[in-house]
Amino acid sequence: MSIRISTSAIYEAGTGQLNTLQSQIAKTQMQLSTNKRNLTAADDPIAAARALEVTQSQSMNTQFATNRSNANASLSLVDKTLQDVTGQIQDIQTLIVTAGNGGYDASNREALATELEGRLTDLIGLANTSDGTGGYLFSGYAATTQPFSKTTTGAAYQGDQGQRTLQVGSSRKMAISETGSAIFEAIPTGNGKFTTAAASTNTGAGIVSPGAVVDSSQLTGHDYALKFSVTGTPAVTTYTVTDNTASPPVDVLANQPYTEGASISFGGMSMDVKGAPADGDSFSVKPSQKQSVFTTITDLIKTLRAPANGSEGKAALANGLNTASSNMKNALDNVLTVQASVGSRMKELDNLDSTGDDLNIQYQTTLGNLQDLDMVKAISLFAQQQQTLQAAQMSFKTMSGLSLFNYIS
Repeated sequence: MSIRISTSAIYEAGTGQLNTLQSQIAKTQMQLSTNKRNLTAADDPIAAARALEVTQSQSMNTQFATNRSNANASLSLVDKTLQDVTGQIQDIQTLIVTAGNGGYDASNREALATELEGRLTDLIGLANTSDGTGGYLFSGYAATTQPFSKTTTGAAYQGDQGQRTLQVGSSRKMAISETGSAIFEAIPTGNGKFTTAAASTNTGAGIVSPGAVVDSSQLTGHDYALKFSVTGTPAVTTYTVTDNTASPPVDVLANQPYTEGASISFGGMSMDVKGAPADGDSFSVKPSQKQSVFTTITDLIKTLRAPANGSEGKAALANGLNTASSNMKNALDNVLTVQASVGSRMKELDNLDSTGDDLNIQYQTTLGNLQDLDMVKAISLFAQQQQTLQAAQMSFKTMSGLSLFNYIS
């Protein structure tokens, strides 16, 4: 039984096959021109979905790199400013040592006080450094508020306690700022555990040392008074230590003989007094408090401008300089601690950048495996499709040329 095939069917089948072959070769040509194996999601739905996930992860990784660059720029500005602050504090420490020169008179100390006023202004200026984007570096979240304003006692902080952060990794948020209060105000007085000071009513030449902790387990956090008595002929100097926090106050050491420079120990603390305290002179021993570096400098300026006549005045000057020296040392330690924290974050950013670069290479490799074209295989396929199309065209031409009229004479 034979099957009749109409001429129109032959033409339709031929043109349909030619269109299919042309579509296939066009697709291969597009793959070659884009170097992409999958032109649409329909070519490989699983690979397309995976490629979309990897592309999104790569975009996030790129954004994290941008955030790290911004964080590094901000932290670099903080670090540079803290270096300048460190230089100012060290210069002030040098001036304190200079002020202790026994040959200096009131005019010399006035010159130092004037220089310190300039240093104070410079330090407040550094504390009010701009962040380069219209805000302030050390004002916390209140970026547009000037952190410090000068007062009669130093400077007042007007920012808040917030630290601005940036997402610098998929699971890492990093602080990119520091607050002015943490740098310039949260500074312990004295030796960091307790502070010693001479009473303003002292009339003798006693000079108290900053002291040190000898047994932290015995620290009570109480306020003590170290009071001297001078009696008899020849004069005998003794001292009594009173715990003023106890109710009622209690003497922890009573009528102890005084030896200049000898250690005086109680409550886990030790200090010494040099010089000749007068009868009734006293020194306070209190727990350390937080004090602004600007207050310390302001008090130092007042100390330099106070009269330093006679043994009483010289002792007051020495005690004031000792207090300022201890407080400025603590201020420097505090700034260096903050600076070390900033430096560690900058180093972490470098490590995160390296990790991010490695991730980017992995993402590129994965995308290549999912999307990139095997050029050798595609070129071979393209050549094969060309030959197939040419053969189909020739066969269609031959088939379309068949007609009974060619055999009618």
